[in-house]
Amino acid sequence: MRLKYIICHYNEIGLKGDNRHYFEKLLAENIRQALTRESPGGFESVKIVSGRILVILNRKSEKQIRKIESALKNTFGLAYFSLAVESLPAIEQLKTDAWEFIGNKKFSTFRVTTQRSDKNFPLNSMEINAEIGAYLAQKTGKKVKLNNPGLNCFVELANGQAFIYTKKIKGPGGLPVGASGRTAVLLSGGIDSPVAAYRVLKRGCSVIFIHFHSKPFTSNESVEKVKALAGELKKFNAGGKIFMVPFADAQKEVVYRTPEKLRVVLYRRLMLRIAEKIARRERCLALATGDSLGQVASQTLENMAAVEAVSGLPVLRPLVGFDKEEIIEVAKRIGTYDISIRPHDDCCVRFIPKHPETKADLKQVETAEEKLDLSSMIENALENTETVRVSPFDSA
Repeated sequence: MRLKYIICHYNEIGLKGDNRHYFEKLLAENIRQALTRESPGGFESVKIVSGRILVILNRKSEKQIRKIESALKNTFGLAYFSLAVESLPAIEQLKTDAWEFIGNKKFSTFRVTTQRSDKNFPLNSMEINAEIGAYLAQKTGKKVKLNNPGLNCFVELANGQAFIYTKKIKGPGGLPVGASGRTAVLLSGGIDSPVAAYRVLKRGCSVIFIHFHSKPFTSNESVEKVKALAGELKKFNAGGKIFMVPFADAQKEVVYRTPEKLRVVLYRRLMLRIAEKIARRERCLALATGDSLGQVASQTLENMAAVEAVSGLPVLRPLVGFDKEEIIEVAKRIGTYDISIRPHDDCCVRFIPKHPETKADLKQVETAEEKLDLSSMIENALENTETVRVSPFDSA
């Protein structure tokens, strides 16, 4: 029997009440885009069917199943999905098709699990399980085992159709990208900020990226790394738009005119001011950073408060409660870690003080900023910002 369908199930979306259809449509569209990107020509259509999303495959799909599975594993909003064969919503046909589907599989025990959305079917789920289970036991000579069976034969009845499958493939969960508005992610090239972007994407935000570089005082490595990271994140439906902001001139002004110990806080306040300008122009509703509480000197509560005070947009910190090992674990799982650990010069460590302030006093910070022509510095940075678009999995 040919695996002609993929049944996609969601979880959190099912709790959205009257808004559920909006989320379903967005998830279906994201699935369509992911499959088109990863497996062009490898599917026929995507449609919403009675609380699930159905991907209809074609003959080309057989050679692209791994790419299709990979695309779905990275589509936020999916709880799990299954490659299925079609049957008919009639108990005798379900019996023979279930036997044909599992007959060549190796297992010692089994069970049948039915999900009946189609209430017009004359038997309920328990009765269907019993009928098909008894038939398969007679055909195979195997025993039924309800807990931890060697094989689980799933049957779904929905909208006048019937499907059979044996495997549930875990999706990433979360909400469909685009459901929660747009966020500007400050992407540094290190380990943390790509993971922060991933977490924001998982909560349904579409994203743009903003990267601050200190060329010519630093090499081009950080720029190339950020392009590679943005390319890797595109598999999660992240946008490939990066705003490359030159920051060296601003840093020099901070070094020449302000107290050494406040440099990092002043750098970050200036970054947020610039990032907010870009974010508003791009219709973003928030900024996001890779800050983790207490991880480095600039990420104490006092310093976070002093930095965030300049932003008129919410500043999201999705990693605030993560420790470094937890962040690294996620980075490895999502494929950004190996890119992030490539050597590069970070703009924030350029001209870094030996003893940075860990508990910045907001009044002292604001007094130090009075020596800076902030408007001119921001305008200069924005005028010289470059916009870069990257392709998926750009490893430049």
